[in-house]
Amino acid sequence: MATETPSRAQQLMGDIAPKLAQLTDDVLFGDVWERPGLSPRDRSLITVATLTALYRTGQLPSHLRLALANGVTPDELVEMFTHLAFYAGWPNAITAVTALKEVLAEQQPAEQPANEQPTTAHAG
Repeated sequence: MATETPSRAQQLMGDIAPKLAQLTDDVLFGDVWERPGLSPRDRSLITVATLTALYRTGQLPSHLRLALANGVTPDELVEMFTHLAFYAGWPNAITAVTALKEVLAEQQPAEQPANEQPTTAHAG
């Protein structure tokens, strides 16, 4: 019998708030996010903009990852944050850009700086 991988909501809060995790899975992501009126991409843009404007920094990284997975480009996110700086506040936009930078860094394979040569272990 295959075991189902717990949802992100179940992983984050299922042990302490199982009903809230269930509602998050069933209602928010199972119903609201699946409604046909907006694409997942549009929902991601709206959600990230709202989280930025309300300075909900704890939720921002996971929704940035979701936005990228839903086809929003990093350049579009940066442009949105630049626009929001004038409506939602400069600190909110700076914090959002910083969160995006961290999310993008975690998605990139570890790269070696161009000026460093690979180290080789020598027996001897």
